[in-house]
Amino acid sequence: MRTAVITIAHGRHSHLRALRAGLLRQSHPADDTIVVAMDDPELGRLAAADRLSGIVMDVEADTSALPLAAARNEGARVALARGAELLIFLDVDCIPGRGLVASYRAAAADARWSGALLSGPVTYLEQPGPAGYDGERIELLDAPHPARPAPSPGAVVGGEDRNLFWSLSFATTAATWRRIGGFFEGYDGYGGEDTDFARLAEDAGVGLAWVGGARAYHQWHPTSSPPVQHVADIARNANVFRERWGEWPMVGWLQAFRERGLIVGGVGDEVCAVAAGS
Repeated sequence: MRTAVITIAHGRHSHLRALRAGLLRQSHPADDTIVVAMDDPELGRLAAADRLSGIVMDVEADTSALPLAAARNEGARVALARGAELLIFLDVDCIPGRGLVASYRAAAADARWSGALLSGPVTYLEQPGPAGYDGERIELLDAPHPARPAPSPGAVVGGEDRNLFWSLSFATTAATWRRIGGFFEGYDGYGGEDTDFARLAEDAGVGLAWVGGARAYHQWHPTSSPPVQHVADIARNANVFRERWGEWPMVGWLQAFRERGLIVGGVGDEVCAVAAGS
């Protein structure tokens, strides 16, 4: 099963180096890698410095609201044109565990799971020391996010809650990708597009499965909770989602923003608007 790993990126150069070093350590390497560089020409030179096969695609982007959904679709389009039968999407912040590619391949080859969205457990790492993370020992830090299923390596379990899908690390066969139709490109910037994708998958009759061996390790970077740096994107995308699906996504974040005076309106039947100046 010809496999391509697709990563979209703008900045995060050291994170991409660690991701690609992880791909070089795989027990079963990917056949192809696709990096979609969103308005970041330096990524091509960075990727050329390692021994991975693949290409870097440069796409124009408004860096104030990166086209995450469209970039993933473009990466998939190119991967499929290059013969991919299995698409693995891996966030630029993620270091793949050694068994990630092999585990996704094994699940996709299993008739019980081949038609599902395949997701792997992700560990959120603490801030590293001056030397960075030791990629050779990254699995020793394994502590998957508690809000999502984390089967043991070698196990795959079906998932019922579509809201648990995340785009940090997932895989789909080429046939399933085409069945879903890709990400809806009406979202710009952070938030909502992966929840929408899970709804599209459900409407297409595509289930969700959690692949225990497809472990990844999310590298630390500065953030906030709720992610106030993305309030304008999240509010705008929440409106798009509600218009499409009749309900609000990211309800916890919207409520937190409203309590802080960063958005106006409610999270029920009212329109959620970005506060002036956002």
